[in-house]
Amino acid sequence: MAAEISHPPMEQLQDLEYCIDSNPPWPETIFLAFQNYILMLGTTVMIPSMLVPMMGGSNEDKIRVIQTSLFVSGINTLLQALFGTRLPTVVSGSFAYVIPIIYIIGDSSLQRIPDPHERFIQTMRAIQGAVIVASSLQIILGYSQIWGLFSRFFSPLGMAPVICLVGLGLFERGFPLLGNCVEIGIPMLLLTVGLSQYMKHIRPLRNVPIFERFPVLICITIIWVYSHVLTAGGAYRHRPVRTQNSCRTDRANLISSAPWFKFPYPLQWGAPTFDAGHTVAMMAGVLVSLIESTGAYKAASRLAIATPPPAYVLSRGIGWQGIGTLLDGLFGTGTGSTVSVENVGLLGLTRVGSRRVVEISAGFMLFFSTLGKFGALFASIPFPIFAALYCVLFGLVASVGLSFLQFTNMNSMRNLLITGLSLFLGISIPQFFNDFLTSSGHGPVHTHAGWFNAFLNTIFSSPPTVGLLVAVVLDNTLDVEKSKKDRGMPWWVKFRIFGGDNRNEEFYTLPFNLNRFFPPT
Repeated sequence: MAAEISHPPMEQLQDLEYCIDSNPPWPETIFLAFQNYILMLGTTVMIPSMLVPMMGGSNEDKIRVIQTSLFVSGINTLLQALFGTRLPTVVSGSFAYVIPIIYIIGDSSLQRIPDPHERFIQTMRAIQGAVIVASSLQIILGYSQIWGLFSRFFSPLGMAPVICLVGLGLFERGFPLLGNCVEIGIPMLLLTVGLSQYMKHIRPLRNVPIFERFPVLICITIIWVYSHVLTAGGAYRHRPVRTQNSCRTDRANLISSAPWFKFPYPLQWGAPTFDAGHTVAMMAGVLVSLIESTGAYKAASRLAIATPPPAYVLSRGIGWQGIGTLLDGLFGTGTGSTVSVENVGLLGLTRVGSRRVVEISAGFMLFFSTLGKFGALFASIPFPIFAALYCVLFGLVASVGLSFLQFTNMNSMRNLLITGLSLFLGISIPQFFNDFLTSSGHGPVHTHAGWFNAFLNTIFSSPPTVGLLVAVVLDNTLDVEKSKKDRGMPWWVKFRIFGGDNRNEEFYTLPFNLNRFFPPT
């Protein structure tokens, strides 16, 4: 009987079509890359739309920040895919930096500036200075291999809740945003699941499963047209302002404000200004994005049928991510960089883990970031459409985290406690911090030192960070010697070092023979 119901642990997922090194045919690759580009627009537009008005910026400033963000994301995605972890991950703007940025925006010396545009410029320069200095933390932790050494304390048991929380922790951007406009959000959610799951075997074009490969492109096109019809038909004329902002396709003011052609360049807002307090607060954002990205890299490696990235590769990726955050500071994107979790989920939904797809999607980001009107057209897609996709994609990433538990003994009370407590606190503590912030206008940590408040409030508002702190501490202090096998270490240990598994060479070797100059340590 046991033989009938047991599923032996599988190192690699079985039903993916293309792994990290195999490439779909060129036409398919280009459409898949464009799909990745469209998907990352959600976060890229959402962050400036929230922060730029608070800084005193106009619609013209907002579209310029979105274009800059898109441009830097293209560079960072390319650097990460070529020289970083080499996993098929899209690098985009990060919500991890929002609390430190709001702290900088609220600085009394900036708030005293009467002219809104001048206040926007000065605030942007202050954010740039903080991001530039704080990025050094990621660069040092990455290239000095310190983060790789720290990853020795990770086990499948410790990483499962962290990866799970990388997906689940973003639940605020799922149905709560979708609910702002249910008439387009719910059809989008149902259509995405219907096309990608129930109709995946239908092939109208010879041998290309278009519903499984391109569900995001097809569903966004259909629902976007439908929301245009609703807007044009006057369905939202007498609705509350919040509903109109979420549902209407003509509210974004992005297309009219966008120039036809604009090339972002470093220090375009002027010379950055530096402040010690701002920098310390921003370092919390850097730490949080580093932990979130570590979880996302582990999930991406599983969905791309690669081995878990060894310590050396993980450090290399974090180092390049630090350089990406430095570029964010130099160009002035108004935030820092992290791995786009929705694009990691897309690898699983389309069952394509090809690196080439992500490299070409970086080309789309660079191309559309300079052509303002076209970029703004795609950026005016209503947020609830993206929120519906996030429900599926973030959930998928969370379940990839849970799949790491197959290498552990889940009949052990110790393991059940560690998994349950880290998942529960990873959702519960950030929820408390966010509720407190919403109700009283400041986080639970509220001393006279603003930088200290921003630092701790940022750390404890991040589900993966809280999950990592709880899981790694418990996993490395509770019955460690007796539990090596239960924690999944016999399986995990060979992936710690580059030479531990001969497949690492195939997946993670640098291009252009660069491994001769930078041999794996």
